[in-house]
Amino acid sequence: MADLKAPRIVLGVTGSIAAYRAADLASAMVQEGWEVHAILTADGARFLPALTLAALTHRPVHTSLWEEGEGGRMTHLDLAGSADVVLVAPASADCLARAAHGMAGDVLGAVFLATRAPLFFVPAMNTHMWQHAATQQNVKILESRGACLIGPAEGRLACGAEGPGRMAPLKEILETIQKAIRKTKSGRNPK
Repeated sequence: MADLKAPRIVLGVTGSIAAYRAADLASAMVQEGWEVHAILTADGARFLPALTLAALTHRPVHTSLWEEGEGGRMTHLDLAGSADVVLVAPASADCLARAAHGMAGDVLGAVFLATRAPLFFVPAMNTHMWQHAATQQNVKILESRGACLIGPAEGRLACGAEGPGRMAPLKEILETIQKAIRKTKSGRNPK
């Protein structure tokens, strides 16, 4: 019998000018029939209001490590344990650094440490930030632990620079996550 449960996606949105594109991504994932639970970092909220994500996902947006879930449970542990995929789009340089070094001072960082779901990052930042040795080392650390990166794409950035650092196209993100969901549902390693 086929698994009829909707895939559960935890969508992290971090502080990048590309955060506005997370609204379109959340909407597209809901239209795919996926259950989307958004986590908005404090820096992400400077670019995209929580109300926008809540309206698009039809669910509360998680912003605090100290949220209490049903029955006194910690929400970040419930999110981490029930996710089919954890996707961070956009993923800022700060997010990649914090994830690489296991920093769990916010709800998104705690989910990274507690989840066993496939973890995907969609980098979006200035070209020089992306190419910096520290960022590239953080990417290597994350990939060595099984995380996958989608992008970044190349082109003109919001700051006017040209080069790698643009958030990957939504179609590419959706196709990658769809493949991961199929592999997870079939019991194969999604990477």
